[in-house]
Amino acid sequence: RNVLDQSYDWRFTLSFHLQFTEEKLGQAEKTELDAHLENLLCRAECTKQNTERIMKQTEVLLQPNPNVRIEEFLYEKLEKKVPTRMNNHEMLGQYMIESGSEFGPGTAYGNALIKCGETEKQIGGAEREFIQSSAINFLTPFRNFLEGDFKTILKERKLLQVKRLDLDAAKTRLKKARVPDARAVAEQDLRMSQSEFDRQAEITRLLLEGVSSTHAHHLRCLTDFVEAQTTYYAQSYQYMVDLQKQLGSFPSTFSSNNNQSSSSSGGASISVPTIPLSASMLSPSPGQGLSGFTELRISSGSRKARVLYDYDAAGSSELSLLADEVIMVSSVPGMDSDWLMGERGTQKGKVPITYLELLN
Repeated sequence: RNVLDQSYDWRFTLSFHLQFTEEKLGQAEKTELDAHLENLLCRAECTKQNTERIMKQTEVLLQPNPNVRIEEFLYEKLEKKVPTRMNNHEMLGQYMIESGSEFGPGTAYGNALIKCGETEKQIGGAEREFIQSSAINFLTPFRNFLEGDFKTILKERKLLQVKRLDLDAAKTRLKKARVPDARAVAEQDLRMSQSEFDRQAEITRLLLEGVSSTHAHHLRCLTDFVEAQTTYYAQSYQYMVDLQKQLGSFPSTFSSNNNQSSSSSGGASISVPTIPLSASMLSPSPGQGLSGFTELRISSGSRKARVLYDYDAAGSSELSLLADEVIMVSSVPGMDSDWLMGERGTQKGKVPITYLELLN
């Protein structure tokens, strides 16, 4: 009996592989899956491909350095903790703080470097929180789908393919059976194969319909990712705005430092105006740009001007300014092109043109 069973198993395996080969050659009939199941299979494959693309590009966004990504991947596979390292913002901030300390916190440049370095470190901390949040709430669910749910779908889909081949092989054996006893055995095999195929098709269908739940879950993850990204950019923007305000007081101090160094060296006192950070982002309106100052110098007359920013005079030859006040300005022969002579009542002194807006 064992010999007969082995002989039957051998014939069954041979018919299975023969069915597969004849299907590839187009010489055998093939049981087609119903349209709904085919659509579910296509959607699952599409979900897998797009999830992989999004996940890989997100990893590049969060860590642009491919060597670091490989290192983190190896640590993850070895189940070891990834060593903590400074990101680019934190490293730049550290270098700025060290440089500012060497130049001297009491100097304008050194103080500014330290303030910029502290802000860069804050941005680096915000970036670190964004990366951690995105890895947990966005990348991990995507990876779990690819390495968990989709692998289960692939396994059941492969098993469904085997059951379909078994079914078609049983149909072929029934067609070829001529003896009544052989035909009865073939019919019984066909019924069993059909039952197993239907059962496996139902299991596969239920798994594939679960992809809709995966889409809903990934939508929530996407929302979390957008919120984390919004928080990161908002924090970075606020840090830079605060830094910009702090550096707004540096132009006059810088000019003062230049004057002091010039005076101590015995040379002539020359003040160099510096454009405030916000001024560099403004575009002059028609008739109020540098062409207006050029016309003023050519005409050798005087005009009213509105002060855009506070300015502390660096010496007795300059005039301190208050934002939004209106003064009279005029051109003096031989004066540097970046300066005009300002007049407020009985007070008179040089003023930088970058702090002024000519009025019609």
